[in-house]
Amino acid sequence: MQVSIEQVSTLERKMTVRVPAARYEERVRDRMRELGQNVRLKGFRPGKVPATVIEKRFGEQVRSEILGDVIGGSFQEAISKEKLRPAMSPRIARDNDAPKEELVYTATFDVMPEVGDVDVANLALTRLDSKVEDADVDRMIETLRQQRRQWAPVERAAHAADMVVFEFSAQADDYRFPASGIERAGTVIGSGALFKGFEDALLGLSAGDEKQARIEFPAEFRDIGLAGKQADVNIKVVRVQEASLPEVDQAFAASFGIAGGLDKFRQDVRANLEREMRTALNGRNKLHAVDTLVFTFKGFDLPQSRIEAETRALLAQTQEAAARNNREAEAPTEPTEQMRTVARNRVHASVLLEELSIRNQIRPTQQRVSEMLTTIASTYEEPQKVVEMYLRDQQLMAGLRIRAMEDEVVDWIFEHAKVAPQFVNFQQLMQAPR
Repeated sequence: MQVSIEQVSTLERKMTVRVPAARYEERVRDRMRELGQNVRLKGFRPGKVPATVIEKRFGEQVRSEILGDVIGGSFQEAISKEKLRPAMSPRIARDNDAPKEELVYTATFDVMPEVGDVDVANLALTRLDSKVEDADVDRMIETLRQQRRQWAPVERAAHAADMVVFEFSAQADDYRFPASGIERAGTVIGSGALFKGFEDALLGLSAGDEKQARIEFPAEFRDIGLAGKQADVNIKVVRVQEASLPEVDQAFAASFGIAGGLDKFRQDVRANLEREMRTALNGRNKLHAVDTLVFTFKGFDLPQSRIEAETRALLAQTQEAAARNNREAEAPTEPTEQMRTVARNRVHASVLLEELSIRNQIRPTQQRVSEMLTTIASTYEEPQKVVEMYLRDQQLMAGLRIRAMEDEVVDWIFEHAKVAPQFVNFQQLMQAPR
């Protein structure tokens, strides 16, 4: 095998690999011979299928598979020999004009950058900690009560916490919403689902009441014709409903599939909150450590192939989210500058974390991988099916191991940096961006 390397840019390499064709052809012959001995085809006795039939049925598939194996194997052999660390899988182009006695291809790829000294001993970090209190459990149970509330119509004026169903139209200068007819909507007053100016106009109205009001619409209002403008609004209340909340009793606990009474119910609620707390703490501490790492250690080139791949992934995620919300028309068709900035920062972080893992021989433990998988699965209705899905999918498991490796590195950073502890209560922890 012969290897030659061209440096295209600081990190990009173009490697030409020449493999004796006999290496490929021998493996093809071996595989075809194996198939001839073991394959079962209608009309032929086992082991007696003619070579021409084997060639016709399986030849193209076998050659494609062996070609991939030979290229993959020789590429790994070449980068090992040349002591190269590809940042991503290479782009392979086969030379079809090569002599018959050679299999020739080029592999184009970025190599990992030289990041220099990454001494975390002087990093100043804050490590958050928290605790679930009885009051947090009480608040969550009250939230669950609110989720199970039932609505009943009332013959009175609407006040805070009532649900009001109403019809309206709005006129702002020459613009009318809707263009014709009326729009029907509903809101719980005080929930924040509708902006305060409109909620205030609904207060004190009963079913059947009509009202005209001058209302200022917020700049972020969903309809661009009303956003940031004052409009004359015609309102008609269809119905006013008040909520009735269930008692927190054994039946209430049972409605969540929890047997064992209220004590067991509170225990389960606390356990769920503590799981959320651990996830939030891990997320915020990891983000803080990684952001500090990226800010401190820079000045080296980043592999463009990784940045482009991460940018495309962000664009795809944005488009998928828009599709789920039936807002495809609003989704960008090309990456935005913000996406490119986020992608660059993520690649910067991944390069540093990967470098620290190699230099310090940090590997994710199987226990950590299993715990992460259990945590992910527990957020779904059928956790076991989620676990099985991950175990069947090599790509999902590879991504999980990368996350586990990053968490191991972050733990190592906290062990070796200058760390100041900071306690936050559960509410502060969950309200802050993570």
